[in-house]
Amino acid sequence: MSNPPSQIMTPHPYPGKLIIVEGIDGSGKSTQLLLLHKWLESKGYKVFFTEWNSSELVKDTTKRGKKNKSLTPTTFSLLHATDFASRLYHEILPPLKAGMIVLADRYVYTAFARDVVRGVSPEWIRKLYSFAIIPDMAFYYRVPIETAISRVLGGTRGQFKYYEAGMDMNLHPDVTESFRLFQSRILDQYDKIVDEFQLMPMDATKDIEAQQNDMRRLVGEALKDYKPRRGTHGRRTVFWRRFDVSKSE
Repeated sequence: MSNPPSQIMTPHPYPGKLIIVEGIDGSGKSTQLLLLHKWLESKGYKVFFTEWNSSELVKDTTKRGKKNKSLTPTTFSLLHATDFASRLYHEILPPLKAGMIVLADRYVYTAFARDVVRGVSPEWIRKLYSFAIIPDMAFYYRVPIETAISRVLGGTRGQFKYYEAGMDMNLHPDVTESFRLFQSRILDQYDKIVDEFQLMPMDATKDIEAQQNDMRRLVGEALKDYKPRRGTHGRRTVFWRRFDVSKSE
């Protein structure tokens, strides 16, 4: 029997659905979410996408801090929390109120895993994000560390980023070994919060098509009784105007 979901966050009352993905770098979660996005739109659903660390409010500050390698664990955590708060109120809640499906590439669970590995208190980080809402579906793409390393090095980027590899923690002078140590610790933290937050583990070692079929089946079942409708929490017409592209364009 699974544990009840953590009560540090609350369910949302809106007509839309919030679906999120989690996983370490190289897990393939972003690819799966992109494919799900296209599939949902092909089914006629209105979909909005948002991703971690993308708010214009703090993007430049975070970029400067990374470039100067001056971000402490607490500073890093607070910047990500500010980014999340901005996107929650400007990008996540409005489409949920309008009855849309919101897809989020990473959610607060990234902070619960990664920030704790950097030394931030688990209790503090949970209180920091207590304003967040509970997603309707939370997928966790679990992948062995060696598979993740192979994917990152074999991808278009072909190298590890400084903070992605945990080089700021001085775990190892070699960037690949630092990535291995840092991301392995994040994997351990993810495994600790799966039951607490009822994340749905997905086998990220399967081929892309098999993973997507699994995801579509689960999402399809969850949306079986979902009927997109206008919410009573705001004017949807104003929201549509922000994102729909006219046919003449």
